[in-house]
Amino acid sequence: MTREEPPVSGKDVASLVLRAAIGGTLVAHGVRHARSLDGTARWFGSIGFKEPRLQAAASAVVEVGAGAALIAGAGTPLAASAVVGTMAVAARSVHVTNGFFITGEGYEYVLNLSAASVALAAIGPGSLSVDRLLGIDNKLTPIQRAGLAAGLGLAAAAAQLAAFWQRPKPKPTTAEAPAEEPGEAA
Repeated sequence: MTREEPPVSGKDVASLVLRAAIGGTLVAHGVRHARSLDGTARWFGSIGFKEPRLQAAASAVVEVGAGAALIAGAGTPLAASAVVGTMAVAARSVHVTNGFFITGEGYEYVLNLSAASVALAAIGPGSLSVDRLLGIDNKLTPIQRAGLAAGLGLAAAAAQLAAFWQRPKPKPTTAEAPAEEPGEAA
C-alpha cells in the first residue's frame, strides 16, 4: 500500500509561513513610511539620499507591493528580489558600519530578511499561491529562482545607491564646530 501525497505538504506550509512573515513585515514598513512620508523623506535626506521625497515614496510603494506579492505568492522570485534590494540599500546606507546586532543599528535584521527571501525563492511559493494557480511556480529551478532573487535584488540596490546615495559627511563635534564670528548672535 502506497501513501498518497497530501494536497498541502509541509513545504507548502513552510512557504506560506515565510511568505506571510516576510511579506507582512514589508507591508508594515511600507505603510509606516507612507503614513509619515515627510518624516521618512527627511530621514532619507539625513542619511545621504538625493531626492529624498522620491526615495521615501518609492520605498513605501516597493515595500507594500513586494510584501503583498509575497503574501499572495505572486511573482515570488521577483518579489523576493525586491526584498533583497531594499534590504541591501538599508544595509549599505545605514547598518553595515554599525556591526552585526540590530540593538546597535547593525545589519542582523536586514541580513535575515534577505536570506529568508532568497531561501523562499529557492523553495518556491508552495501550492497555496497565485504562482501555483497560474502554473508558473516551477518554470525556473530552485537555483535559478534563488539566483534571480539575490542577483536582481543586489543589482537593483547597486543601481539605486550609485544614482541616489552618497555617504553623508560626519557632523562636526563641538570641539570641531566653527567658532562664531564676533558680533554674531546665537
